[in-house]
Amino acid sequence: MAPDPRLWPDEGAALRPAAALLLIYPERDEWYVPLTVRAAGLRHHTSQVSLPGGRLDRPDESPEQAALREAEEEIGIPPDDVDVLGRLTPVPIAVSAHLLHPVVGVARRRPAFSVAAHEVAQLIELPVATLMEPAAVRSEQRMRPLPPHVMQTVPYFDVAGVRIWGATAMILAEFLALLRR
Repeated sequence: MAPDPRLWPDEGAALRPAAALLLIYPERDEWYVPLTVRAAGLRHHTSQVSLPGGRLDRPDESPEQAALREAEEEIGIPPDDVDVLGRLTPVPIAVSAHLLHPVVGVARRRPAFSVAAHEVAQLIELPVATLMEPAAVRSEQRMRPLPPHVMQTVPYFDVAGVRIWGATAMILAEFLALLRR
């Protein structure tokens, strides 16, 4: 689900550590994942679909701690309600100069979500099975927003009336590949 060509940040670029929580929870006999539409007033990735997450605040904060903290701040998930299963492959994000560490967790039941409106414009609760449907994956040609300005083939998930692309799509694709195994 990476754009083609995939242009990585310059070698030696200082990428700030960040973390995101890919949470799964059961609801109506299916597994779901919560996604957010980022608020328009944020500095980076405004109005994009993402996993709850953000920067590591302290040098001693782990990706797991940051992912749980950010999920609580953004969509009200108490950290004690999440069992951390592990991490997926870190994703460098050139646009915001972050190295995103995806953390996978599971909740025993649907969380009582509470959206922080200054960070989240919308909460999307998506069945994992929907992402696994072949028709959910599409692509388009798009000009890269940063130099070099080249045309890229950008794959995305087209589900629930939204497009999920970029780092979020790459993280979800890796998770789905693990599920299929």
